[in-house]
Amino acid sequence: MNSGRAVFSQVMDHLPAHEFHRCVRRYGGERRHRGFSCMDQFLCMAFAQLTGRESLRDIEVCLRSLGPRLYHLGFRSRISRSTLADANEAHDWRIWADLAQALIAIARPLYAREALDADLEATVYALDSSTIDLCLSLFPWARFQRTKSAVKMHTLLDLRGSIPTFVRVTEGRRHDVHMLDEIVPEAGSFYVMDRGYLDFARLYVFVRCSAFYVVRSKKNVHLDRRYSHPAAIADGVLSDHTVVLRTRDSARAYPEALRRVHFRDSITDKRLVLLTNNFELEALTIARLYKSRWRVELFFKWIKQHLRVKAFYGLSENAVKTQIWIAIATYLLVAILKKRLGLDVSLYKLLQVLSITVLEKTPVLQAFQRTVSNVEIPAPSNQLNLLDL
Repeated sequence: MNSGRAVFSQVMDHLPAHEFHRCVRRYGGERRHRGFSCMDQFLCMAFAQLTGRESLRDIEVCLRSLGPRLYHLGFRSRISRSTLADANEAHDWRIWADLAQALIAIARPLYAREALDADLEATVYALDSSTIDLCLSLFPWARFQRTKSAVKMHTLLDLRGSIPTFVRVTEGRRHDVHMLDEIVPEAGSFYVMDRGYLDFARLYVFVRCSAFYVVRSKKNVHLDRRYSHPAAIADGVLSDHTVVLRTRDSARAYPEALRRVHFRDSITDKRLVLLTNNFELEALTIARLYKSRWRVELFFKWIKQHLRVKAFYGLSENAVKTQIWIAIATYLLVAILKKRLGLDVSLYKLLQVLSITVLEKTPVLQAFQRTVSNVEIPAPSNQLNLLDL
């Protein structure tokens, strides 16, 4: 079915055209396109993400070298560095943010049956942020500290398949805890967070929404023990207590009891004090839920290493956010492709294969199998073995 079509076109087939045009119309993306549409802009930026282009000139040179083949890849405009730069400045970054949300809605059901580190049927989310450093002289609008600028990518990651469900790109000075004000907790779901999100007034919202949280405690949190529960010391659980907040203001903000689990990691010998509002799960399961938050850190590491989100093609806030959101959309397209084709490989390996076969005219499955076989299975030598004579 895909014979004679480039791999890049086959990847873009998983882009929901109806949702794409709806996002463009919502923010008037075609009103000032000047002959360079939002679709052409997305294709250019997605191509740059998949192939690791380093600059707008790099994108222009690579795409122009294709000549008439550009039309068959979906491009309808002449590619130039200045035109793409103008599009990144003019087209509202919220187009790509909404497009990423549409892709999230497609990707999440595909990964709904992925296994968790803990034996649990409920949905588990990990909330964290990653700072992207910028040059203060080039990005003064994102001033972070006295000598540098930065933007921060806040992400709520569904740990079944590592699919981001909530992403906010803010200035670097925005504190992590404020993201709790933008999240509507799902009843019965678990939210795993580091101690930067420890705010009892905001955590009480999870209780009222019948959702559960697991958060690492701080040293200056004053708690009074009410009950002690049996602890599986052999598994690393040092204590399991029901506690209440001691200080008046904290107790007013969070009037109910909490559960405190003290856990020691046998591998790193690190001790963790965790707070949660779930009293049903075993203490070891609570500890495993918190340890599973490493996946959101792995997600940030993967995005920064394999997509273009540290070196930017434009200097304005709109251009930076456009590039970040299109990078996330590209990540989601690759994740959707992986599931729909039934590829039992990591996203890292899949992206590496796509980066070198993106212009080949062959079915994706065939290109992937051929590339992997060429890498992992050495070609037989034509030279005869003397022992066989």
